[in-house]
Amino acid sequence: MSVRILAAAAALGLSALLQPGAAGAQTLVVCSEASPDFLNPQFSSQNTAYDVAAQIYDRLVATERGGSQIIPSLAESWTISEDGLTYIFKLRHGVKWHTNKSFTPTRDFNADDVVFSVMRMFDENHPYYKVGGTNYQFFGEIVKPSLKAIEKVDDYTVKVTLTRPYAPLLSALSVEPMSILSAEYADAMTKANTQDLVNQAPIGTGPFSLLAYQKDATVRFRAVPDHWTKAVGNKDRMALVNDLIFVITPDASVRYAKVKSGECQIARYPNPGDLPAMRTDPNLTLLSGSIADQSFLAFNQQKKPFDDKRVREALVYATNIPAIIDAVYQGTGKQAAAIVPPSLWSHNDTLKPRPYDPAKAKALLTEAGFPNGFKTVLWAIPVVRAYMPNGRRAAELIQADWAKVGVEAQIQSYEWGEYLKRGRAGDHEVGMFGYTWDYPDPSQILLSGWHCDGVKSGANRARWCNKEFSALLTKANTITDQAERTKMFMRMQEIFQEDVGGLLFANAQAFTPVRKEVKDYKIHFFGGQPFVGVSLVK
Repeated sequence: MSVRILAAAAALGLSALLQPGAAGAQTLVVCSEASPDFLNPQFSSQNTAYDVAAQIYDRLVATERGGSQIIPSLAESWTISEDGLTYIFKLRHGVKWHTNKSFTPTRDFNADDVVFSVMRMFDENHPYYKVGGTNYQFFGEIVKPSLKAIEKVDDYTVKVTLTRPYAPLLSALSVEPMSILSAEYADAMTKANTQDLVNQAPIGTGPFSLLAYQKDATVRFRAVPDHWTKAVGNKDRMALVNDLIFVITPDASVRYAKVKSGECQIARYPNPGDLPAMRTDPNLTLLSGSIADQSFLAFNQQKKPFDDKRVREALVYATNIPAIIDAVYQGTGKQAAAIVPPSLWSHNDTLKPRPYDPAKAKALLTEAGFPNGFKTVLWAIPVVRAYMPNGRRAAELIQADWAKVGVEAQIQSYEWGEYLKRGRAGDHEVGMFGYTWDYPDPSQILLSGWHCDGVKSGANRARWCNKEFSALLTKANTITDQAERTKMFMRMQEIFQEDVGGLLFANAQAFTPVRKEVKDYKIHFFGGQPFVGVSLVK
């Protein structure tokens, strides 16, 4: 379907929502870059799915919109045992579930829902474990290794027992894949033999309910009038618009055109080249801020010749990263040398990136047995991300650089959901990937993306397994002393650089153009982007 047709469809839908019967209603339209790969965030690892989930679901705890601290959400309070192995969560009363055409709840949120939401990912014999798939990536890599049991104490108390202390647990519980689903909904869909609806037509306790989803076109939400945050009285956590629409618009220039014209009020992931014009547009405000990100080329070390460190190092020397940053990031990124970004504690600023040195690259390739180079396939990320504004252009520059040392790279890409699926399966030889942290602890992406355990699950796209690195990371997460943890993370970053775990690109700035009528929108630098607290003014 063409961009023009999608725009027309979105405009018709918006017009219908603003008919006289909806006088005074506010509709916020967001131009988004891609469809979510899943509507149930338990299966996903991408921001687009997290952004959808941030509207539908609540979690036990949450991060502030700036990501600086953990705050109560569905759990009103919690206590932690002295040995760090037992967490007791006291749950909030009076939290209502959404309804949809298939289900009308008969009770409020309670402990049964928390236990169901975790156990369907944790217990392979659970009746919902295989409904919708079994790739619970975030849970499997971040939470499951330390989890021993989760139990209902009473209707509003849950007990979590760990096998070992896990310092980032509360932070991990704040992320969208740990959203709380309705056990009653699941039971009802089991009786109707429509279990897939739990994932495909999600209901939650979040500030917005899902109205409709049309792949590659729109995701529509409506504010929940009796959301529990009203009882709390915190406007910053309430839905202040009546309707929220994500219009899927893959082309960044089209997103810019739509926000200029007013077809949408917020446009995600702009082209760096458009930023100067956005700054001078009287109808727009350009928001910006540092993000905790990581962008890289993953050399699949389960495929030759990338199991040879000399080959990986040669390709790093052969790549003119400063030129890529100039052409692709256009002033919005700084070359990265460490896998922990400067915006997070424990960043190792003593590390320096390897310089562009084709002669050294050629010598290393000769030493590795490839004096005339070799052929490979280079995947280009198909969507715009703050950590990679233009994957195709970056791939073309890499292709030209590698050709100078005899390495012939064929560029290949896929639709975003397929790209992620194939990347998890390890289909790539060299793939362009990236991450943004979901909470302010350096362990998250290192554990998800670079630990040896992630090789089997597919989260470790490079299939890089360094035993010293992984052992340090596992140990760092069992202690709470931040100074000691920092020493370990500093060493991990040295190991990654020494062993050439991957080729790092840049640490980027995030930018979002919003129209002047948008009030109180803030870029959320960790996890999904919520639209609570946002309103429109004339």
